[in-house]
Amino acid sequence: MTKSSKPEKAGGLPSVTSTFTQVLRSKRVKTNLKNLVKVNKSGGFDCPGCAWGDSNEGMVHFCENGAKAIAWECTDQKVDAEFFEKHSVSSLRKQSSYWLEYQGRLCEPVRYNKTTDKYEKISWDAAFELIASHLNALDSANEVEFYTSGRASNEASYLYQLFGRMFGTNNFPDCSNMCHEASGIALNAAIGVGKGTVVLDDFYAANAIFVFGQNPGSNHPRMMNTLRKAAKQGCKIVSVNNLKEVSLQRFGSPQNPFELLTPKSTTISHQYLSPKLGSDIALIRAMAKIIFEQYPDAIDTQFIEQHCADFDAYKDIVNNTPWDKLLAQTGLLKEAIIDATKVFAYSKNVISTWAMGLTQHKHSVDTIRELCNLHLLTGQIGKKGAGLSPVRGHSNVQGNRTMGINENPSSDFLHTLGAYFTHKMPTESGHNVHGALKALYEGRSKVLICLGGNLAAAAPDTAYTQHAMCNAKLNVQISTKLNKSHLMAKHDALILPCLGRTEVDMQEGFAQQLTVEDTFSMVHASAGSAPPISDMCRSETYIVANIAHHTLRHKQPHTNNDIDWLALCKDYNKIRDLIANTIEGFEQFNQRLQTPNGFYLQNAAAVKQWRTHNGKANFGFAALPSSLYGESVDTEIAKQSQPIYTLQSMRSHDQYNTTIYGADDRYRGIKDARNVVFINRKDAEKSGFTENQLVDIEAIWDDSVTRELKHFVLVFYDIPRGNVAAYYPEANPLIPIDSVGDQSFTPTSKSVPVILKPALRGSH
Repeated sequence: MTKSSKPEKAGGLPSVTSTFTQVLRSKRVKTNLKNLVKVNKSGGFDCPGCAWGDSNEGMVHFCENGAKAIAWECTDQKVDAEFFEKHSVSSLRKQSSYWLEYQGRLCEPVRYNKTTDKYEKISWDAAFELIASHLNALDSANEVEFYTSGRASNEASYLYQLFGRMFGTNNFPDCSNMCHEASGIALNAAIGVGKGTVVLDDFYAANAIFVFGQNPGSNHPRMMNTLRKAAKQGCKIVSVNNLKEVSLQRFGSPQNPFELLTPKSTTISHQYLSPKLGSDIALIRAMAKIIFEQYPDAIDTQFIEQHCADFDAYKDIVNNTPWDKLLAQTGLLKEAIIDATKVFAYSKNVISTWAMGLTQHKHSVDTIRELCNLHLLTGQIGKKGAGLSPVRGHSNVQGNRTMGINENPSSDFLHTLGAYFTHKMPTESGHNVHGALKALYEGRSKVLICLGGNLAAAAPDTAYTQHAMCNAKLNVQISTKLNKSHLMAKHDALILPCLGRTEVDMQEGFAQQLTVEDTFSMVHASAGSAPPISDMCRSETYIVANIAHHTLRHKQPHTNNDIDWLALCKDYNKIRDLIANTIEGFEQFNQRLQTPNGFYLQNAAAVKQWRTHNGKANFGFAALPSSLYGESVDTEIAKQSQPIYTLQSMRSHDQYNTTIYGADDRYRGIKDARNVVFINRKDAEKSGFTENQLVDIEAIWDDSVTRELKHFVLVFYDIPRGNVAAYYPEANPLIPIDSVGDQSFTPTSKSVPVILKPALRGSH
C-alpha cells in the first residue's frame, strides 16, 4: 500500500481523467462515448449507478462513478461456457471480487455440476424447466426466497412480485433491507409516506441543507453539483459526518472550466460537525433542546396545532434529557451544536438529507424519527425548499418497493392486486434479508432466486451468509457480471445472463423501454442503445416472465388466472397497463411516460396530507439510547481489558456498492489497498500502534463465534476518537448476523464493537 496526501478538492480534472481511463479499459470506447452522451437524458437510458435525480441543465448528465458503472457494464470482455470449463467453482472462490467482475459480461446460461465442480452450458428452456421443477417440488411456497437488487426495472420488479405472490409467498428480501429500511419505517410512522418529501428543485430553494451521514462525492457524485449550486446561491450547508470527507469541504465541478483546469473550487460546507458514530440522535435532540431554550420563535406553533400529534410527550422528553448525556454521546462542544442550531432555526427553508450513516445502527429508526421531529417542530416540511430527503443508493431501489417488492405489504395493496387478478394473495408476512438468510441457514428455505445484486458480498456476517446461500438446493442468479454470489453453489445452481441498462432490449422485433423511479419519486423511461454483448442474453423481464410461465402452468390446482406471461415479456406496454390498474399513482402509465423527463409520483406529506393511523404527523418520543449495542453486548465489552473501538464499514471512491473498480481511494489518499483500517492518531499512539502497522480486528458479540480480520494496515485519519473505519464489503465478516437495527433488521454496519491487536507478522 502507498499513501498520498488527500486532494485539496473533490472533482476537477482527476475526476475526468479517471472517467476516461475506465472508458478506455472497457475496450468499447466509441460505444461508451455514445453511452455517456445519452445517459440520464430523455430518450436515453438511466444510469445503472445511483438514484439521484436528473437535471435538465448542462451538456452531460453523468458523474465519475456513473461513467465507471457504464463502462464496467459495457465491456467487450466475455464470460461464457468456455470460461467456466477452465475454472472450477472452488478455484473461482479464491479470486477477489475485483478479479471476478473484471472478467467481463456473462454471455450464456450455465448450470452447476457438483460432480465436476464446474458450471456447464444449459439451454434457456431447460433452465426455466429446472427452476419450475424445484419450485413445484417444495412443501410450501414459503420455502423460496425471491431476492431483488435495486437495479431491476419497474417492469421486471412488478412481474417478479406478481409471480411470487401467485406462487404463494411474500418472501421478498431486497437490498433496501440492508440500507434504507429504517428510513421507510420512521417516515411512515412520522408522516405517513416512506419516501422523501422533496424534489430536486427544492435544493435550489433551500436556505439551509443539513447533510447527515453520507459521502456524496463518492457514493452519489451528481449530488455534488446540486450542493455546489445551492452553496453558490448562498444556501448554508451543514455537514454531519464522523469522517472529514473532502467532497463535503471543497468541490471543483468538472463542468466548470475554471474549477476543472485550475485549483479553484467551491466551498460546500458552512459548518462541518464530526460526532461520534451512532450519536446523531443525541445531536439532533440537542438541537431541539437549544431551540426550546434559546430560539423559541423558531417553533411553528400553528403547524404543530393544526397538523401534529404527541408534541407534549416529545417536548417533555427533550427537556428531560440532560445536557451532560447529550454532550458525552456526541463528543461535540456545545458551542458547535449551538452554531448549527442557529442555522436551522434562522433559515426560512431547511432540507435534511441522509444516507446510511443514519440507517445502519441499532437505533436508526429512532434517530430518523428524531430528525422528523426537528422538522415538525419548526414546520420545515410541506413547503418549497424544505423537507426530508433520504438519498437512496441503487438506481431503482425506490421503484422496486413502489412496485411491491416488500416482505410486509399493506392490506390495501394485496386487496387491489387480488381483486384485479381474481386471485387470493398471501397475507402472511414474508422474509426480509435477515429472515431469508436465517431460513436458508437453518434449512427452512430451499430455493434462492436473485434478481440482480451480489447478496454473498452485500450481506453481513460473510461466513454465515455464504453458508446459508450454499444450503440452497437451488441457487439462481440473474446477473450481468460474475460475482461471489455465483460461487455459493453446493447442490444445484444457475447463472442466467441478463441485458444491461446500456443495451437495446429487443422483443419481437421492437425495442422496449423500461422505467425507473429516482430518489425524488420521478418516474422516467430508460432505453439502451448499445448492441447486446451476446445473443444469448435475455432481459430481466423476459427471464422473470418465463420462470412464471414455466412454474405456474404446472402448478395444481391451476393458478395462472389467465395471465399470459409470455405476451407480457414481448410488449412491456402491457406490463405498464397492469401497473396502471394496480399501483396507486401510475394511472395512464404509458401515456404519461411520453412526458419528457418522466412524471412525478405525488407525495401526500409534501402537501401536508398525513397518511398515518391518526391522520396526523406524529412526533416520536423515544428515550435516548444508553448504548449503541444492547445490554448483552455491553456485558461482553465490559469483560475486555483493552480499548474498544466502534467500527463502521464504508465504500472507497473506486467502487459502487459491492462492485470494486480498483484498489485506490483518491479522496482519502489511499493507493493500491483495501485491507486498511482508519484510526485517530491519538488513539493509535495511546495503544502503542504506529501508522502502517499491521493489525488484526476482532468483533465483540454475545455468542461463541470468532469474527476476525487479519493483517489490516493502520491509517491515521481525521476521525473521532474511539471510532475506526474499514472498507465494505471487506469488513462484513465482522458484523454479526443478529446485530440488526430495532424494527428495521438492517445490519448495524456503522456500529460494530471491535478490538485491535498487533498482527503477528509485524510491520508493513
